Amino acid sequence: MKIGVFCPIGNNGWLLSENAPQYKPTFELNKQIVQRAEHYGFDFALSMIKLRGFGGKTEFWDYNLETFTLMAGLAAVTSKIQIYATAATLVMPPAIVARMASTIDSISNGRFGLNVVTGWQMPEYSQMGMWPGDEYFAKRYDYLSEYVEVLRELWATGKSDLKGEFFQMNDCQVKPLPQADMKIICAGQSDAGLAFSAKYADYNFVFGKGLNTPTAYAEINDRLKAQTDKTERNVQTYVLFMVIAAETDEAAMQKWQHYNDGADMEAIRWLQDQGAKDKVSGTDTNIRHMASSVSPVNINMGTIVGSFKNVAKMLDQISEIKGTEGILLTFDDFLQGVEDFGQRIQPLMKCRESVVTELTEQAELTVLEKSA
Repeated sequence: MKIGVFCPIGNNGWLLSENAPQYKPTFELNKQIVQRAEHYGFDFALSMIKLRGFGGKTEFWDYNLETFTLMAGLAAVTSKIQIYATAATLVMPPAIVARMASTIDSISNGRFGLNVVTGWQMPEYSQMGMWPGDEYFAKRYDYLSEYVEVLRELWATGKSDLKGEFFQMNDCQVKPLPQADMKIICAGQSDAGLAFSAKYADYNFVFGKGLNTPTAYAEINDRLKAQTDKTERNVQTYVLFMVIAAETDEAAMQKWQHYNDGADMEAIRWLQDQGAKDKVSGTDTNIRHMASSVSPVNINMGTIVGSFKNVAKMLDQISEIKGTEGILLTFDDFLQGVEDFGQRIQPLMKCRESVVTELTEQAELTVLEKSA
């Protein structure tokens, strides 16, 4: 089972709470997180893109780094971990994204991939005069399909002449070509999103569900499989979970309750209001999940709270869900969370035994080399 870290590119990570750790995003913070993640054998690091926050008392996500610039910097200070940036496709032309991706592919020696998003929060784009109108909600995956077709043509051949509804390419050229196969992730959870991922993506990114219910998202994998049966492609799931761990279940749950007690309701109401503006994408989209009121303090992502031992058990349960290739993790405290995962959780996970063995052998070899 692959493990990734969802880089805290926005302030305060993924907790809309006055009681959560309060911090601004910096390159130095993300560098420390990703380098430690690489040290502990994490397989990938992914950063979102957010162009406007939710406000509130915590100014949630009002401070955000830019994803391609950040991941280019992280690619230069790592050597093994896979790096993913996110393209805000409404405001970033595909030919420009293709060239940026090819550049980071060069920086990383073939470790770069791309997450593509359609955009859902109108103020992110209307503030720049670039929101195409609410009719876009119904066409967003048609738009994204053409977008990815342009990317694939440019990465494969260095040229695109695609003539579509949304893009008119005229001998568009992008060189050099990427040295590695460029992997694409899409966060598809609605029927339309899953159909897109089944046709165009290499991996489908979904939200976990509930508190300490690690397998509750499995029906999404089943729905994705129904779509890939039609396209005859193998598209695996990366599932997002927040981990809040401590020595005991009680201590971990106390932290989780403390964060909920400090919920920034003003920022949460903004999220819920924006999520309700899309009237056509269906009730099963990621944003509908995010904007619900089940556990909005961490944007309703699946949450695993418990002792190091029980967190390991629940992560192992996720690995048993057919169609799941990776788990993307967030933490309440990222630096401590990565350390706890590497030292206290991962060694207890059956699905990471080979990684732990390799890390142990590498450490032993390093000791021998130093003593020689």
